[in-house]
Amino acid sequence: MKVVASYSIKGGVGKTAASVNLAYASAKAGNETLLIDLDPQGASSFYFRVDANKKSKKSYFFTKKNKLLKNIKGSNYKKLDILPANLSFRNFDIMLNNMGKSKKQLKQILSLLKDEYDLIILDCPPNINLLSENVFNAADLIIVPVIPTTLSERTFQQLLTFFKNNNYNQKKIRAFFSMTQSNNKLHKQTIQSMESNYSNFLKSVISFSTEIERMGIHREPVLAYASKKHRVQSYRTLFNEIVKLLAKINKSY
Repeated sequence: MKVVASYSIKGGVGKTAASVNLAYASAKAGNETLLIDLDPQGASSFYFRVDANKKSKKSYFFTKKNKLLKNIKGSNYKKLDILPANLSFRNFDIMLNNMGKSKKQLKQILSLLKDEYDLIILDCPPNINLLSENVFNAADLIIVPVIPTTLSERTFQQLLTFFKNNNYNQKKIRAFFSMTQSNNKLHKQTIQSMESNYSNFLKSVISFSTEIERMGIHREPVLAYASKKHRVQSYRTLFNEIVKLLAKINKSY
């Protein structure tokens, strides 16, 4: 079992769209896949038409496997399950802070699912806190969507600095350009600059697309309703690139 986190300090960069479509691509490839929506806003859950269990008003079900499994729901797609967001996730840090090994609790509970899933994808909220540090420990790979703008570059550098200052494995981080516009001069300049300055960018690029924006209307992955569109196929290219990286990951991570 591998764990991939879709993460960014900055919101509105295409993090959830990546999570949803990567999970769909994984299931289509034959992997038993679980998408965990850690963002209290619940966008991933919304796209898959899945609601949280109303009886689970607290995030403490993350402490035991049997409670966790009761909150996992099937999707409309074979081999793809969803752990939907819960408003209680806004208090995740409080729960984790009250537990032993608070920065590795998520890794421990996810390890209990190793016989259930081939791939777990985490859709993470845009911040750095105790939950984020749990994600950094639990994930085998952290993919970071970056819009090619000055502000996105700044937040990406902040993430790298945080990893360095707190002794997290920077090799886990792989960024990719998101929501790019070919006719935008700033985007072109920023892409060239960042590719020269950073070595951890993936080759896959997700261009801005109205088809992707319509996910909220269709309430399903864009790969499910517009897979033949060239810009949409980039998500499948991204998934294939991630699969190759995961195959190379050393278990000593």
